[in-house]
Amino acid sequence: MAKSAKTEHENKERSFEDSLERLEKIVAAMESGDVPLDKALEMYEEGINISQYCLKELDKAELKLKKLTRKLDGSFEIEDVD
Repeated sequence: MAKSAKTEHENKERSFEDSLERLEKIVAAMESGDVPLDKALEMYEEGINISQYCLKELDKAELKLKKLTRKLDGSFEIEDVD
């Protein structure tokens, strides 16, 4: 399934925490079994797109943590990843 431009834009506008909250709502709705098949497919696609966005954000955060270095005076410094 191709990611729509609208979904990409929505993910960039939404914070990581808001994205996780939306993903939790999608999972809860789908687990309830009360969602019609066509709506469930739409929600599934949205959930996949959100999870991909969240994974990318987590990867960026992990990379920043890996760039954390100790300076000679004992303090820590974060090197720019970009």
